[in-house]
Amino acid sequence: MAITTFDFEKPLLELEQKLAEAEQAEPRDDAMLAQLREELERRQREIYSQLSPWQRVLVARHQDRPHSLDYVKAMMTDFIEIHGDRAFGDDQAMVCGFATFRGRPLAVVAQQKGRDTKENLMRNWGMSHPEGYRKALRVMRLAEKFRLPIVVFIDTPGAFPGIGAEERGQAEAIARNIRDMFTIEVPIICVVVGEGASGGALGVGVGDTILMLENSWYCVISPEGCAAILWKDRGQAERAAEQLKLTPPDLMELGIIDEIIPEPLGGAHKRPEDTYANVAAALERWMAQLTAVPVDELIERRYQKYRSMGRFVDTTVDTDAETL
Repeated sequence: MAITTFDFEKPLLELEQKLAEAEQAEPRDDAMLAQLREELERRQREIYSQLSPWQRVLVARHQDRPHSLDYVKAMMTDFIEIHGDRAFGDDQAMVCGFATFRGRPLAVVAQQKGRDTKENLMRNWGMSHPEGYRKALRVMRLAEKFRLPIVVFIDTPGAFPGIGAEERGQAEAIARNIRDMFTIEVPIICVVVGEGASGGALGVGVGDTILMLENSWYCVISPEGCAAILWKDRGQAERAAEQLKLTPPDLMELGIIDEIIPEPLGGAHKRPEDTYANVAAALERWMAQLTAVPVDELIERRYQKYRSMGRFVDTTVDTDAETL
């Protein structure tokens, strides 16, 4: 099976190969193994602690990275999927249903990519049609009816931009979700586990708490889309990523998200079980906090959270005032 390696990871390949050879060697040299493992970990920390925004985008898109349903299967039990929007069809890029998380029933909305070409065709590469957003809202309203908290897993390169999707009201479906999610009277926790691109992510991204995995990204446009608009050249994506402030530390500083969930060295795909444990711990902690908040206060907090985003300071000088 082919293994995806990014350019910035190539310095680690030689060390990994040496370590693999030393582990197979007879007799086994434990001192050398310890030295190689220590050196590999040191280099990994050096590289992954200094990833550029574009490099984080690449890690978020890694073909082996856990997808939304991987988290559902690893952390939850008794998952029952709900199909269809009761208007047009069933969108396989948006998987919705109910499950049990550590003894607590809840609703799940999960944007799902495929692992191979066949599955990607079925999942439409994680790009939802309007019926996907309407299905998600249908399940969220059911959760509200039965007083169940909602967990949303965000991982999409964007909403599907096809003609059929636009004819069936893609923009309206996303806008309605954004509006109505402010009124849902149960806790909503959103977790960005990979890509959080454009309106495709925002259409299920209104929550009381927004969590991001360390090597995920979240923005109103993809770096490629931004580069195509600004410079008419998608090849300028790396430059765009630097300007978009799409990494978890940037968004934490701007007050957009509430917590960064750590990943194992090298990304979530290196040790998925550790990643699942980190996400589960964060979910349990935030769910305990949010379920204790009265409904009226929960709704008001959610409104104020988004109302306060986008603040800025005017640093221009009023020359007339200075003259006076």
